[in-house]
Amino acid sequence: MNATIARPLRIALAGNPNSGKTTLFNALTGAHHKVGNYPGVTVERREGLRTRNGRQYYFIDLPGIYSLTAYSMDEVVARDFLLDEKPDLIVDVLDSTNLERHLYLCLQFQELGIPVVGALNMTDEAEAKGIRLDEKELSAVLGLPMVKTVGPKGSGIDELLDLIDGVADGAPEPDRHIRYGEEVEMKLEVLAKLIDADAAFSACFPARWLAVKLLEKDENALERLGAHPDAPRIEAAAKDAVLWLEKHYGKDAEIVVSEQRYGYIRGAVKEVIQVVKQVDFSLTEAIDKVIMNPVLALPIFAAVLWSVFQITFLVGEYPMAWLESFFGFLSTTLGSALPEGLLRSLIVDGIIGGVGGVFSFVPLIIILFFLLSILEDIGYMSRAAFATDKLLHSFGLHGQSIFPMMLGFGCSVPAIMAARTLKSQRDRIVTIMVIPFMSCGAKLPVYVLLAAAFFPQNAANVVMLIYVIGVILALSSAWLLKKTLLRGEATPFVMELPPYRAPTLRGVMWHVWEKSWSYIKKAGTIILAASVLIWAITSFPAYEPTEAELAGLSSGFAADYPDAGEEDYADWLDKRSAEEGLKRSIAGRIGRFIEPAVRPLGFDWKIGVATVTGFAAKEIVVSTMGILYGVGGEEGEESLSLREALRSDPAMNPLIAFVLMLFTLIIPPCFATLATIRAELGWKWLGTTFGFLLAMGWIVGVLVYQLGRLGGLA
Repeated sequence: MNATIARPLRIALAGNPNSGKTTLFNALTGAHHKVGNYPGVTVERREGLRTRNGRQYYFIDLPGIYSLTAYSMDEVVARDFLLDEKPDLIVDVLDSTNLERHLYLCLQFQELGIPVVGALNMTDEAEAKGIRLDEKELSAVLGLPMVKTVGPKGSGIDELLDLIDGVADGAPEPDRHIRYGEEVEMKLEVLAKLIDADAAFSACFPARWLAVKLLEKDENALERLGAHPDAPRIEAAAKDAVLWLEKHYGKDAEIVVSEQRYGYIRGAVKEVIQVVKQVDFSLTEAIDKVIMNPVLALPIFAAVLWSVFQITFLVGEYPMAWLESFFGFLSTTLGSALPEGLLRSLIVDGIIGGVGGVFSFVPLIIILFFLLSILEDIGYMSRAAFATDKLLHSFGLHGQSIFPMMLGFGCSVPAIMAARTLKSQRDRIVTIMVIPFMSCGAKLPVYVLLAAAFFPQNAANVVMLIYVIGVILALSSAWLLKKTLLRGEATPFVMELPPYRAPTLRGVMWHVWEKSWSYIKKAGTIILAASVLIWAITSFPAYEPTEAELAGLSSGFAADYPDAGEEDYADWLDKRSAEEGLKRSIAGRIGRFIEPAVRPLGFDWKIGVATVTGFAAKEIVVSTMGILYGVGGEEGEESLSLREALRSDPAMNPLIAFVLMLFTLIIPPCFATLATIRAELGWKWLGTTFGFLLAMGWIVGVLVYQLGRLGGLA
């Protein structure tokens, strides 16, 4: 490598899934990207800069891959970056506890012609298992520099940067690559010479790497070969070589190449690894015997989720009530201090009434993601995925779909992007279409508000029921899609179960902070803007009763309340005027227009408006109801919480509240998620998903409400 590189060194962090790449990336760059104790957390490249001793290092964290033969979209991202953008150096992050499998990819990196540095990660776990690695010997055997690292502790980071500096400053790099045996090497030599005949082409793609890929019948390699001026001749020679090898060995040429690699790796590992003690007792295996038991696995998973919701509500109820009281006090105080007019209405009814209700749920968001982050970091979520694999297959879903679906409990946008890890396009489409059924963090405030208002004794159980219904609908929809629009069998699922790891406080807190800050930031930006807009459409056009209307109201009040005094009449008139003004406002007109569509669900026009605004962001449902139910508050009047306001509304009852939770669960997700679906699948599948979810939400809501009403639940 050139010893004088003025620009930042472009360094790719690559390796197998769950090898600790992102943890190492965070340690190298000071970033705080999400890491998880399961594969597939990184689905697109991440970039970060570090400066040391006057030199800049530009790190690119690539999605985890098992081979340079790419099948899934995340693997394509990694492979194309390495081939097309050609970083200055590759840091191959290797799991020291499973070195034999991880070196398979390392050998392929060496054939790219890009300098490679090996980071033997998780060496602390290897030593705990009695595995002793000689990194210097391994470096000599493979012909590339190696260093031991422990990502979470930052151990080995300086040594890794020193090795990178050595390569960048022109340290000798041995031209070392695996030899595949005499017969294979003979064919590789012929193909490499043909490829090298065009200097411009071979400068883009290493001849030996491409020759190996042609023997492996790699489709992407064949596509890239099309740019070679002598492509037909090379392709014909590759086909002849493959046929000869398969006839000679009696097996597929790709298997021949793979066996040669693993044979080489086994020899190298035998030279450098020493098992100094046999661990008779494995805590991971002991725990897995219980929680991975075919009979107990699913009940344990259900019990874990139930416990998460119970703890979230039991602990979160107190700070949530404090925040509700604070915003109620703030609303009452400012309502008394500010003069009557639009400004007071905007601040009290629009901003506090809208945003305050959303902010009240921050404690529950923090507690929920704190618990889920711990479950992820210790490795339980991988076990849950494995335990649900058979269930998913019975509904036509790929086992690996569980990871994007679980991410959907946080936010649908990264969940949909995580579906890139699926190799089958059909499986990707099905998974993406059912992810919106997983209750994201934005839907939680709606559930909590309604459950706490109408099911106060069983709020946690009701919210968990909604989550479970979402999963059931996701599985049922996947089965339906696989039987109709996307026919086909689910492909097999093979996954690596990581060991249990103690969660780090820093990692958990950063995960919680990331989710909570995202929620707070949305409340302070998107939801604030939406609240002001909703306040405006509920306040304009301004309404003042005419003299004729006042006369009619006065006579009606006198007839209904003959013993009431003038003060009672004034209060009654203010409330009636506010109600009439709301009905005649832009929001009221919109609500009246859509009311025929939502009336079969038991919703009045207010709830109809709230559900429509929820398309922008689900939290806006809460802020909209806060504004709609807060209109008409009097100066100095004790402010009711939104829960109390909903309970006191004659148009609301437990059945309607439950239907509203279901409707919020099922209908199309927020604009950001819809935009992500369009980016991943295109307009056709976006339209299909939108129509499918909207129709299902309406049908399920109508059925539940009408059956409940017939059963006397209304």
